[in-house]
Amino acid sequence: MDILGIEEFEYGVADVDQCARFLAEFGLRPLVDDNLPTDARAFETLSGDRVTLHPMDDARLPPAFESGSTLRRVTWAVASRAALERLAGAVSNEPGFVLEKDGLSCRDPNGMTLRFRLSRRREVKLEVAPINQWGDARRIDQPSPVYERAAPIGIGHAVFFVEKLGDVEAFYREKLGFHVSDRYVNKGVFLRASARAGHHNLFLLHVPGKPRGLNHVAFTVRDIHEVFGGGLAMSRGGWPTFLGPGRHPISSAYFWYVRSPLGGAFEFYTNEDQLTEAWRPRELEHSVESFTEWAVEGGIDATTRRQRRDEVPA
Repeated sequence: MDILGIEEFEYGVADVDQCARFLAEFGLRPLVDDNLPTDARAFETLSGDRVTLHPMDDARLPPAFESGSTLRRVTWAVASRAALERLAGAVSNEPGFVLEKDGLSCRDPNGMTLRFRLSRRREVKLEVAPINQWGDARRIDQPSPVYERAAPIGIGHAVFFVEKLGDVEAFYREKLGFHVSDRYVNKGVFLRASARAGHHNLFLLHVPGKPRGLNHVAFTVRDIHEVFGGGLAMSRGGWPTFLGPGRHPISSAYFWYVRSPLGGAFEFYTNEDQLTEAWRPRELEHSVESFTEWAVEGGIDATTRRQRRDEVPA
């Protein structure tokens, strides 16, 4: 278990102040870091995972793999120094390889800059209200919570559009040791960094004619009620919903996607499948049914608590 998961996203954006307001309303906490340049801003989750904003023309950023505001670097947490040494040997011939004081960097075949460093994640202990199901009542004399906003626990995964799916998948599997969780035939692959982990840390998506780029990034929250609380808070703030709330049958996760000024979308999610070495990857045809068991298009309006609609339905 060399790579533990994603611990930081670094963005180059057109409007740092607007993006900072988005992250704060998404539920991330502003972070003071004297090591950052004065024109950068940093935010963190409860576990200490970070999102850092830089002006998109900052020469200190790695090159962008698409135009406009977008993700410029992904930092993966590594379990030990021995693991860092193994990774250095595996990627030393990759483009952009650099040994750093506390880790190493390289670029993947999709053009995304990756950093690997020892994990800085904090342990998080939270009370999560149990659910009541038929024959298994665990919440007694206690109502389910209602959240006014979300407080994301950590970074869960990233999703990228890729032009050469086979090459990018081979890099993550053969060089970094990732495991296939499930696959959309000729369309995409869900990968997890460790054999025993949540359903995916990375989803690589190939759409014919679609150039490489960022689709979305995702953050874990404690339960489905916090998915709703986070999504409704973003609706109150005027940030448009891309899709959600809803549920993915391929990972069992409940979700809510919000369009982001940072590029791509930001997702709240919870209840994803937990996998082990015993899991056998499935090969599924990509379809509406395999992507969403159910979903609300346009989200829920925080005032009416009903589906947001631009037009009255016929």
